[in-house]
Amino acid sequence: MNNNRSTFVTVVAWIFIVGSGFATLMSLMQNIMIHVMFNKDKFSQLPDDMPAGASFMFEYFQLIILAFLLICILMLVSSIGLLKRKNWARLVFIFILSLGILWSLASLILQAVFFSTMPEMSQSPEFQEFKAMQSIMQWFTAIISIGFAILFGWIIMRLLSSAIKQEFLQ
Repeated sequence: MNNNRSTFVTVVAWIFIVGSGFATLMSLMQNIMIHVMFNKDKFSQLPDDMPAGASFMFEYFQLIILAFLLICILMLVSSIGLLKRKNWARLVFIFILSLGILWSLASLILQAVFFSTMPEMSQSPEFQEFKAMQSIMQWFTAIISIGFAILFGWIIMRLLSSAIKQEFLQ
């Protein structure tokens, strides 16, 4: 056994093993529920005036949920490989974190587009409260998304460092 194993890789691997293991379990249950409870025809009966993004999500909902399960499984497998210091796992892990960064940033754009397509309902006080809540949600989501993008970027940079690479090449 190699004594030059960094604590960083071990901690990151265990955090992602636990997180992706839980996400895999939840996603598996979601997939079972979606495929058992919902018929694909139910999603085809959507209003014509639905925004394009929402329409796309509903049209391919089962496929999107399945893709998320596959990504969770891949993250779990690569996290275990990361713990075992397998170089293929380090590269896959970096790739998945890169997708996470892209997803975080794309979600900000999608959120802005989605909320901008919502019709102005009225100038009533209730609607103004809704708009204020919407604005708070958008700021909170932006902070979380940017925070995860920075965190994932930092982990990627550490995994690409020469000292960490050496652990995986021995």
